Amino acid sequence: IRLVVEEGLNQLPYTECTVTTPTGHKYEGVRFEKGNCGVSIMRSGRRFLVGNFFNWGLGNKNLTFPHLGTGNTVIEAVKVLVEHGVQPSVIILLSLFSTPHGAKSIIQEFPEITILTTEVHPVAPTHFGQKYFGTD
Repeated sequence: IRLVVEEGLNQLPYTECTVTTPTGHKYEGVRFEKGNCGVSIMRSGRRFLVGNFFNWGLGNKNLTFPHLGTGNTVIEAVKVLVEHGVQPSVIILLSLFSTPHGAKSIIQEFPEITILTTEVHPVAPTHFGQKYFGTD
């Protein structure tokens, strides 16, 4: 999960800047152009947020959902964000697993969204949530 979140943060727009350390040294670093906000889709999407996001605010949205089956849940979540003024082009969906059908459904509905996943497979491994939450 941490690797997917880190890559999601790498996708955020940034500008180069000079940072002065507490000891007075100059360091060439980067600064996010906008804030970011992690949005968890109910139940196991919360797992992405614990200890991973550090710059809460408005701007880019990282939407988290661990396994994409049909894509319907994500589509409904994006619709809610759009209703609240979020542009799909700034949404980055973080998912551990995705089916081709799920990813295609989301892209057909919102072609501007970015999807980051570790695996695309015809069968969504729903056992992730079952094992993690002890509901198997």
